[in-house]
Amino acid sequence: MPDIKCSVSECKFNSEMSCGAPMIQVDRNGVSKASQSLQTKCETFKPRS
Repeated sequence: MPDIKCSVSECKFNSEMSCGAPMIQVDRNGVSKASQSLQTKCETFKPRS
């Protein structure tokens, strides 16, 4: 998987500002057609224990 930067330190997959998840899923944030990044969200996020 390519390097994916992540600044969400609360996510358990964040490893030194990179996503360490085995896969990522990004969905629309409640809109039918996204036209900017604010209209998307990372569904892979899991809080740190």
